[in-house]
Amino acid sequence: MSGKVQGVWFRDSTRQVAERLGLQGHAINLSDGRVEVLVIGPRDELERLLEYLHQGPPHARVDQVELQWLEVEPDVSGFRVG
Repeated sequence: MSGKVQGVWFRDSTRQVAERLGLQGHAINLSDGRVEVLVIGPRDELERLLEYLHQGPPHARVDQVELQWLEVEPDVSGFRVG
């Protein structure tokens, strides 16, 4: 995600939504000001999280969401914020 996505609780709110949806993965800050979110789970739940990622928490401003659907599941358990 790009826009105003760092310093606005974007990662932790993403973790909360993902955990409620039963998804696993991570949300990490990138050095260029973007946030990377990697999630694993059922497609319906992934699409629900994607809807959230387009808006983010109240003080965020999401300008762009880059998306890649992958068929291979990385070995990930839980949801990590980094």
